[in-house]
Amino acid sequence: MNTGRLVGVILIVVGFGIAVIAGLWLALQVQQIGAGGALIGAVIAFIPVALLVGGGIYMYVIGSKEVVEESSMQQQRQLLDIVKSRGQVAVADLALEMKTSVDNVKNLLNQLVGLQVFSGYVNWEKGVIYSSDAKQLRELDKCKNCGGEIKLVGKGVVTCRFCGMEYFLS
Repeated sequence: MNTGRLVGVILIVVGFGIAVIAGLWLALQVQQIGAGGALIGAVIAFIPVALLVGGGIYMYVIGSKEVVEESSMQQQRQLLDIVKSRGQVAVADLALEMKTSVDNVKNLLNQLVGLQVFSGYVNWEKGVIYSSDAKQLRELDKCKNCGGEIKLVGKGVVTCRFCGMEYFLS
């Protein structure tokens, strides 16, 4: 559990604890302070309770988002390490090793390309990811798969118009 979620849970518990204590105290004092006094006491007790519980919920939600982002970053790092260390890896094998889907591997790879930290190429037809030196890719004018002409199709992406092989430049 990360710090944001932990602080959120603590704030929620403290808020509900104050609500219970204030409710019990007001219930015991209703004879002495009357119904109007108990109502005013409940309104006064509601303010810190609402702030603590609301702040706790906010911290818990923010902490949960951070956990998801951190998990995605760890998967990106893992994918990059595997591809760079092996030079080439089958997408299906990579998905199995990372315990994720092939679609998620494609998504993670595209995120790495967008961050400009992956250079290499992918043959989606064969399902293989290749790591490559960026200098070699920048000098590439023919597809390594079919020998066809390649063209720049987007930021950091070169594709073969014949076989669909994608090359990613960092």
